[in-house]
Amino acid sequence: MNDELRRNYKAIPIPQRMDMALSADLEPQWRHFIVRDQHSQVKAYFSRRVDLTAEEVAILLADLDQTVRLNCAKRDDLTPEQVEQCVSDRDPNLRYFIARNTLLTDDQRARLLADEDPLVRKAAAKGPKRRETRARPGQAPMIR
Repeated sequence: MNDELRRNYKAIPIPQRMDMALSADLEPQWRHFIVRDQHSQVKAYFSRRVDLTAEEVAILLADLDQTVRLNCAKRDDLTPEQVEQCVSDRDPNLRYFIARNTLLTDDQRARLLADEDPLVRKAAAKGPKRRETRARPGQAPMIR
């Protein structure tokens, strides 16, 4: 990636980066930097965008920040491998969020219904739920 572009991105104040992560008018050259931003809040905002690429979802789903991964577990465009990654995650919060995903297989739902965490079991018992989206003025459509 262009070093000058990287320096320009790093010079952007954090509040402005957060706004960029949500923006309907996000310039494509910034996406590479936002998805890898050192600040979790920027990535958490970005992870809710409906228009993420498969590569961006994969990067965010591997992030160390729990909130970033939880936002990804709500998506209905995960690959079967990503769904399995969430179902098998050691974090019960991630399993809780994937438990209502419409992409779960019957086997995965059965595993979550038998999960050691009672909240995961309860979420799985409620069945699949299609996530809603919303777009505030000036913002890209986001997963709720």
